[in-house]
Amino acid sequence: MPRGRPVHSIIRNNILEILLSLGKGYGYQVAKVYNEVFPEVSQRSIYYHLKKGIETKEIEIHGIEEEKGQYSWGNTVEKVYYTLGRNASPQGNKAVEDYLQRYHQEWQQPPPVSKKKFTDFVKRFRKGK
Repeated sequence: MPRGRPVHSIIRNNILEILLSLGKGYGYQVAKVYNEVFPEVSQRSIYYHLKKGIETKEIEIHGIEEEKGQYSWGNTVEKVYYTLGRNASPQGNKAVEDYLQRYHQEWQQPPPVSKKKFTDFVKRFRKGK
């Protein structure tokens, strides 16, 4: 038996199961699904295993997108999307698939609502009171 820590990880295998069902996903999205389906772990642990998965070629970076919005740290956020790599061997987890089918609407991006439409909605709502 080789010395040192084993390369195998239960958390990383669960992340691979999530990426198999999602196709591609960013870190926070993977962490959110993970904590709903599997025993809770920290986001730091999820990001560690995503990075380690890249090193072991179980996970690949699909792309990096910059999203604009109002965040506490500024106007943009950089999302790194991950997908399965060539060394990945997920088995397919029924619990992950069931969860994603139930909450599929959460993962679809809603169309952006303009400020004018929102302001008009608020005005109509207040008139009703």
